Amino acid sequence: MTITFITGANKGLGRETARRLAELGHTVLVGARDAEQGGRTAAELGARFVPIDVTDDASVAAAAADVAEHEGSIDVLVNNAGIAGPRTDPTALTGADALGVLDVNLVGVVRTTTAFLPLLRRSPDPVIVNVSSGLGSLAFTHDPSRIESSVVAPLYAASKAALTMLTTQYARALPDVRVNAADPGYTATDLNGNSGTQTVTEGTDAIVALATEGPGAGSGRFVDRFGEIAWS
Repeated sequence: MTITFITGANKGLGRETARRLAELGHTVLVGARDAEQGGRTAAELGARFVPIDVTDDASVAAAAADVAEHEGSIDVLVNNAGIAGPRTDPTALTGADALGVLDVNLVGVVRTTTAFLPLLRRSPDPVIVNVSSGLGSLAFTHDPSRIESSVVAPLYAASKAALTMLTTQYARALPDVRVNAADPGYTATDLNGNSGTQTVTEGTDAIVALATEGPGAGSGRFVDRFGEIAWS
């Protein structure tokens, strides 16, 4: 039985990923900082709720300890928790705004990955899926035919560009773990005021594909729902 831990799994892409993987037979651990919503989601999906705030070292350590006590290991870590950051005039952004977005979208991934690596390494086929975005791609944001080129979201886009690079570095540094990034595409979630053109099911296609691949599928890749895309 594949054991999968998902951060930010109480709503949006995280919840849909949890739902789909549970249906595929995974033992799903719903990670969320909102205890009420996380517990309700887990109950609805037949999963187990594990409280985690990816911006808090103690919370992340406690979550890993909880999983170590109850499951003993995990096979898949989905680093999904993320925030859009302030929707304001870019000229009014502050250092505190930038640190807040990076703390969730990038540093939170580092915290969680470090804490859960010992549990992953107890798996015969450990997998990390980082939920990134095409908004972190230089090529996509410069291509007028793509929606990413019309979006102005400096902090979110910068955090996702950093996350894709972090993914390639982890893939090189952790040869015993398969580490890849998923681009959900423009999906209707709270993150964009539900303005996306894709459903959450379509938006989780790449995440689910990476979480369910077999051994030897490859590491250090950037994948959307149509397949592998270039790191650029």
